[in-house]
Amino acid sequence: MIMQIHWMPDTAPGTPAFSPLSCDDGTGKKRQHHRLQGGLCHAQNKTKLISEVRRRFEVEYLTEKPDKYDPRDVERLQQDDNWVESYLFWRHDVVDETLKMLDESFQWRKEMAVNDLTESCIPRWLLEIGGIYLHGYDKEGNKLFWIRVKYHIKDHKTILDKKKLIAFWLERYAKRENGKPVTVMFDLSETGINCIDMDFVRFIINCFKVYYPKYLSKIVIFDMPWIMNAAFKIVKSWLGPEAVSLLKFTSKNEVQEYVSVEYLPPHMGGTDPFKYSYPPLVDDDFQTPLCENGPIASEDEASSKEDIESDGKETLETISNEEQTALLKKINLTEPTSKAEENEKVDSKMKAFKKPLSVFKGPLLHISPAEELYFGSTESGEKKTLIVLTNVTKNIVAFKVRTTAPEKYRVKPSNSSCDPGASVDIVVSPHGGLAVSAQDRFLIMGAEMEQLSGTGPAELTQFWKEVPRNKVMEHRLRCHIVESSKPTTLTLKDNAFNMSDKTSEDMCLQLNRLLESNRKLEDQLQRCIWFQQLLLSLTVLSLAFVISFFYLLYS
Repeated sequence: MIMQIHWMPDTAPGTPAFSPLSCDDGTGKKRQHHRLQGGLCHAQNKTKLISEVRRRFEVEYLTEKPDKYDPRDVERLQQDDNWVESYLFWRHDVVDETLKMLDESFQWRKEMAVNDLTESCIPRWLLEIGGIYLHGYDKEGNKLFWIRVKYHIKDHKTILDKKKLIAFWLERYAKRENGKPVTVMFDLSETGINCIDMDFVRFIINCFKVYYPKYLSKIVIFDMPWIMNAAFKIVKSWLGPEAVSLLKFTSKNEVQEYVSVEYLPPHMGGTDPFKYSYPPLVDDDFQTPLCENGPIASEDEASSKEDIESDGKETLETISNEEQTALLKKINLTEPTSKAEENEKVDSKMKAFKKPLSVFKGPLLHISPAEELYFGSTESGEKKTLIVLTNVTKNIVAFKVRTTAPEKYRVKPSNSSCDPGASVDIVVSPHGGLAVSAQDRFLIMGAEMEQLSGTGPAELTQFWKEVPRNKVMEHRLRCHIVESSKPTTLTLKDNAFNMSDKTSEDMCLQLNRLLESNRKLEDQLQRCIWFQQLLLSLTVLSLAFVISFFYLLYS
């Protein structure tokens, strides 16, 4: 909230009063001067309030029962100004209220052992079910915190584990993105009465009101059944009048006002191909892989020699003995120029073989493959894989490739740019003989650059520091290991096998969709049966009432 304070000095009657926000010389110097003064005063007041909170907390709360809190939280309170400011902000800079809030929050943090919460503290089934996770961004660049209510069944035996899961995600996010708010996505599609747990909802509200203040951007409630209207009236009362505006009730058409289609699942009208799976955690930190933009010059020459030798070996392995003999005859009979042409043909065949088939069509880049990077096993010998980026904009697009296992992979290039309409081939290869894991993931990041921006390493580094989060396109890829026992004579024909694999994948996908549709129909049938039973019961009661009424009337 920006407050405009006008200073009105004592003046003679009829003399116009001077306002520091006005500008009489057209230069704006006075306005700028007073704004700077106001900003400086505000910063000084904040510093005083933070110091007062720390001093009073130590005197009024720590002296009596120092064991009531986790020492790590007390130490952070003394060192982290942003943390103290977040509590002050939520309590409108009222120190007494801030101290009460800190006391409640710190006690809860020690009771839940928040500082020691790790993946191993959460039951595996809770992480596998995919009811709570972080993924994607809203239109303002805030991280999305998904709560899929249909996976939650009210059960007092598991409620503590579910609360720990919420605390685990929020604490993990808070340590990584200090002060950046999240948007909570309450997905109420396909939910029923048995999914309503007001105690759990109240805990989530308290997390943002008391335990993680200033971290809530808004709560987007999607596809809320009419039967839950009464429940969410109670939720509004918990939030308080000032925070009620943060609740956004949406349907499939309205949810796109807050989140773009690229981060919405298909059942919300989006195009996000993301499918929850565990392990690993869906929001693992993506880091820069080894040899960003290739190794240093001496290593580059050595690696290029290795690449040429390995490519030559791979080429020879892909040709049968008969084909090798025919090729050798041709080489012996023709000139050196024809030898080069033959090698170019084989290389083109290999490149065509390695080109991925599926394409993810993003707003800035088309990325191929769409979902999975296919690595061959040791038997198949196909160690490298290819990512193809195509710029579909009219400007230069900067891109970065990051991975959850940076020590395993060499990516060339991993930080570069792509001209309008051009394509870039990114080669991904395991490093140092390390095995590829299906749990490894890659993150492709892309952002449009201005026409005048340079594309050198220094310019790209500066560009990624300054570009806003909501301007960055992100796409994730999983790793897939192809087990192959086919003889080498069939390797060049693998394109056909890939096509058949693609067909089988499509069939599996359609089968999964059919199973999901079947499950939804079963759920709807169960609801219909429940409503029929309810109507039957009401009809019987009404009939009994009418009979009793006429019997009494007759008597």
